Amino acid sequence: MKNTMTVIYLVIAGLLVLAIGGGILLAPHAFHGSNGITLGNNPNLLSEIRAPGGLLASSGIVILIGAVRTQLRSRALQLSVLVYGSFGTARLASMVLDGMPSPAIVGATLLELVVALFGLVILWRARAANIAAPDRSLADASAAR
Repeated sequence: MKNTMTVIYLVIAGLLVLAIGGGILLAPHAFHGSNGITLGNNPNLLSEIRAPGGLLASSGIVILIGAVRTQLRSRALQLSVLVYGSFGTARLASMVLDGMPSPAIVGATLLELVVALFGLVILWRARAANIAAPDRSLADASAAR
């Protein structure tokens, strides 16, 4: 069950961040325009906008790979928590420093924080299971003697 839940989480988190990153990278005007942001045609600004889109898209690919490759699963979970958690907390900081954004951005913030929280819960449960496992195996080894 835990493994299935982790895989489902990684697939959803990976696809979501891949789609967002791809949208920012490949169609920044349309992506940001959906939130009422006009980018214009300044190549410097567009470069600054597309670069994090590429980072998000590549992060999504790594997270998706973690869903199918067991040896990368923990790192993919950590990356997911880092990406979603940093975006969510940075948006919260912006709300404090800059004021409230549009409802769509507030919704994105909530989604990012919820996805990060789910990832943290999965990581904590996996860590707790790994910590408990050596104790059980030691107890089993002691009982066998």
